[in-house]
Amino acid sequence: MKESRSEKIKYNIDKARENIEEACLSCGRSPEEVTLMAVTKTMPVEDINVACGYGVLTLGENRVQEMLSKYEGYDKNADIQFIGALQSNKVKYIIDKVSLIHSVDSLKLAEEIGKRAVNAGKIADILIEVNIGGEASKSGIAPEIVCEKVYEISELKGIKIKGLMTIPPICENLRESSKFFENMRRLFVDIRDKKIDNVSMDILSMGMSGDYVEAIKQGSTVVRLGRALFGERKYI
Repeated sequence: MKESRSEKIKYNIDKARENIEEACLSCGRSPEEVTLMAVTKTMPVEDINVACGYGVLTLGENRVQEMLSKYEGYDKNADIQFIGALQSNKVKYIIDKVSLIHSVDSLKLAEEIGKRAVNAGKIADILIEVNIGGEASKSGIAPEIVCEKVYEISELKGIKIKGLMTIPPICENLRESSKFFENMRRLFVDIRDKKIDNVSMDILSMGMSGDYVEAIKQGSTVVRLGRALFGERKYI
């Protein structure tokens, strides 16, 4: 009998949870410390809601327009977060719809988020995106100036810095990936230990479908999985 789409997604979720548990146990962590996020890019609402039905209620949105087109159809228990590149002029469309913005990569963007949050009568939780591999093709703040930027952004009204996020370079092997994750963990701990006002450093968002096990071993608290849950994306 052919496996249904729902059954396939459930199998993938169960496998991901098993991998998360094994990774946590291998380094003395509790699986409860790690949030499994379903990345929604190009995936139909029906598939996303299947994942929600199996308890994956944290959704990661990459594109503002796509998010807006799907928003009303999502499971009402879903916690929607924004993880993609965000232009300042698009902040106004999502400020009241997401619980966390992972991809704050400049003071300018943080200022706009803060302004829109104040206007909406809320505090916007954000993560600072770090370009841990120093890649010209990727957004994110350079590791050597992240702490300086955290101090600057922490003084803005309307926002709360909750941690860091990164997308490391594509590596030939997991050992290489692990080094980037290790460097992120050190940066995360260093900033946390400074006890900066308006900075809590609760969240370290790193690890995707191909490398999330290594990311967990280096302290990730959120893994962002798309392909590992839903299969290959079908781009239109």
